[in-house]
Amino acid sequence: MQAVLAAVSLVLGVNLIVPMTAHRARPIQAETLFHTLFADFFSEADGTVYVQTGDIPAMWLRDSSAQTLPYIRFGGAYPILTLRFAKVIEREARNIKTDPYANAFSADYHVWERKWEADSLTWPVLLTWVYWQRTGFRGIFTSSLHQALRSIVDTWRCEQLHAQCSRYVWRGVRDTQPFNTQTGMVWSAFRPSDDPVRYHFNIPMQAQIVVALQDLARLAIVGYADTNLANEAASMAAQIETGIETYGRVWNAAYGGWVYVYETDGLGNVTYMDDANLPDLTSLPYFGYCASDNPAYLNTRNYALSKRNPWYFVGKYAEGLGSEHTPYGYVWPLGLMARALTATSSAETSQEVTTLAETDSEQGLIHESFDPDAYWQYTRDEFGWANALYASLIFRSVAGFSYMPFTASGDAVLPNEPYSKTPTLTPLSVQLADTAILFRALGDLLERADGRTTIAPIRSIIKRTAPH
Repeated sequence: MQAVLAAVSLVLGVNLIVPMTAHRARPIQAETLFHTLFADFFSEADGTVYVQTGDIPAMWLRDSSAQTLPYIRFGGAYPILTLRFAKVIEREARNIKTDPYANAFSADYHVWERKWEADSLTWPVLLTWVYWQRTGFRGIFTSSLHQALRSIVDTWRCEQLHAQCSRYVWRGVRDTQPFNTQTGMVWSAFRPSDDPVRYHFNIPMQAQIVVALQDLARLAIVGYADTNLANEAASMAAQIETGIETYGRVWNAAYGGWVYVYETDGLGNVTYMDDANLPDLTSLPYFGYCASDNPAYLNTRNYALSKRNPWYFVGKYAEGLGSEHTPYGYVWPLGLMARALTATSSAETSQEVTTLAETDSEQGLIHESFDPDAYWQYTRDEFGWANALYASLIFRSVAGFSYMPFTASGDAVLPNEPYSKTPTLTPLSVQLADTAILFRALGDLLERADGRTTIAPIRSIIKRTAPH
């Protein structure tokens, strides 16, 4: 099959033709979709792979997982990737062992940033789960990973009991802000955007933790026969789910009925908003917490992707979710991608793909955020996480690649709901041709990189450990 795809790709060339609105199309060089894989992954002397987040020389647990996830599907054709991604998982496990409260690390395992974002620990679990489901490679089940999984559960348990257990401190965190200590949810100091929370229970984070704990319970059994850890994880997932549905889902007739809020203190105070950084409310079906047609989710999506959300911005060239993390009014490509990935119509996905294609860099790379009235004004030349998620969106919407679920069958919060399916924008014949182009492009890149000590061009340790 691979030989057939390669033969087809030789005829078709190196570009994917991405359909856009108004009967337009744009060619995208296939190699660009693998940029982060060959620019941001570094083989280290201890046998692990260090992943820096694009233009920032540090490894975030969240970003490095997201930068790896889209490419796991290629491991069957190129086993070297399966081995490299196992080394990413090992590096993340060792980072967690260093400090489970840290969100980012340097290449020498020192803590780069220690903002307690409860979702930082979800991403390595989700990565490990998808990797295991896709590859079945048992080499990931090391003692470091076992210790990391235990540390994740212990840390979340402590932050469920924050007032009694936690010793976490960080400058600027107002730990005196009141909150309900009986919600069953995990206390967090920062949002996925790295900004301080308004209320300590961020609902997208909690939802992702539920999914991660369900995965962790299965990994504990299949990897280590650790029934105690599995039972703790499953019990905690149920507690947090109850907390979400009790305190994070509210009835508001003005928003159509039941909706999820962005944050709550569990005392009746809530925030109606959404932020482009993932996880967010818009991305709940993408992570497997609920289906795209869940009524409460649809009501939530309607307000999140409208001007009723104070962080939804409309400009001449784009409209979408922004973030407190960047200039007010700027739109984030991550928000556009989450909307496209969770859309239920090809028209909505096409609109977001079009906006992304029209606002990227000259090299086809994705910025962190941009001014929707002047897209040539932006933050960060290129953002590794956004590059990877954009690749995933193109893989699914244009090349027709299948969804790699973050949950096992039956583990969704509402059982029997279907997985989220990103609408495809091309017919089957084009999808097959695009698949051939992608496999050929990746094969060429791997062949060029063969024999190096790292997939990426070698960069100095000084650059990767310098403060930003």
